[in-house]
Amino acid sequence: MTTAPQWHGTLFLEPGRFAFAGEIGPTTTHAHHATQIMIANEQLELINNHGEHVRGQQIIVPADAPHRITNGAKRGIALFLDPRTTLGVHAERRAVGWVPGPTLDTSRDFHERSLEDQVFEVSAALLVDRPVTITRPTHPSVARALELLPLMISHGTVTTADVAERVDISVSRLTHLFTEQVGWPLRRYVLWLRLMRAVERVADGDDLTTAAHTVGFSDSAHLTRTANAMFGLGPSELRRAIESSN
Repeated sequence: MTTAPQWHGTLFLEPGRFAFAGEIGPTTTHAHHATQIMIANEQLELINNHGEHVRGQQIIVPADAPHRITNGAKRGIALFLDPRTTLGVHAERRAVGWVPGPTLDTSRDFHERSLEDQVFEVSAALLVDRPVTITRPTHPSVARALELLPLMISHGTVTTADVAERVDISVSRLTHLFTEQVGWPLRRYVLWLRLMRAVERVADGDDLTTAAHTVGFSDSAHLTRTANAMFGLGPSELRRAIESSN
């Protein structure tokens, strides 16, 4: 008897992008605020919020769209994108009507590559019709904020006012410059950092309460609700799925 795939694999996390690679298993009906791209070495099958079956090896699930996976895959990648980022916007445009995509050549050795390389390839495919030049923030306060935020996150709750004070700029000015030069709002960026750090701590063995309090969530329930809303998977589920994050 063939064993159905279960969620089991590796993670790649960075602000605005969260990726899982490995076995993709079935799920119950759920929705997440992130736009999801799934690419597998065999046909996936989902049922969308209209009860329609969506099949393919490359599928984009729109943000906030209820769906469930009925047939997973032994090898695949699930990439979650914040829908407010450039990549998320392009993924959402391609997901209109649940049209499979992006157009990506996976006939070679795609699934043999590192997860980071796979994420890069999928991202490049999304932007193929709109080349983007990646530049570093030019304003010193924004650059300094990006340096400080990971450390600030590890010490608990972070507010925009806290960051503005540390980089010696007004809240309104920092909010404007950060969105302009980084590409998305500071508060949203901080939320992704907090989720990333919490998942890393849970994967390293922290209980949910400790991980939640360390990065500024009020309790484990708050952390779990936020992770489920963003990814459709809670921290405990992610911990069980992770084989190694290296």
